[in-house]
Amino acid sequence: MAVLGNKKSKVSDEIPSSSMADIAFLLLIFFLVTTTFPKDKGLSLVLPEESEQIEVSQKNILHIIVNPDGRVVVRYGDSPQEQTVPADNLRSIWRQGVSENPNLIASVKTHPDASYRFMIDVLDALKAAGSNRISLGLLEG
Repeated sequence: MAVLGNKKSKVSDEIPSSSMADIAFLLLIFFLVTTTFPKDKGLSLVLPEESEQIEVSQKNILHIIVNPDGRVVVRYGDSPQEQTVPADNLRSIWRQGVSENPNLIASVKTHPDASYRFMIDVLDALKAAGSNRISLGLLEG
């Protein structure tokens, strides 16, 4: 009987790196294919097509001014009387104004330093009140 040598096979203590790039590439493709990206939601406003500017009587305008600190100032037409209200109260103000004047238009002017969130609160309140005639602008000066 022949005795084979006392040869032991060596077990390598290294991790095979020959296919590491392939595995990384497959993982990258997997994550790119399975990832869903959220769609940005903007303001859901239907803007009119480009047309001529129409002169509107001041008695048909409800001026709404959004200040940088979140205060909302409301004024009817040419009236010097101003009322400072929270954005939530615009619903009742709009409904009362439309009941008195069905041709009322909301003119929302936002101060350049005001947070975008404050303007959105005002637009949400007007939309909840059923307003569909809104003029957007930037407060000058």
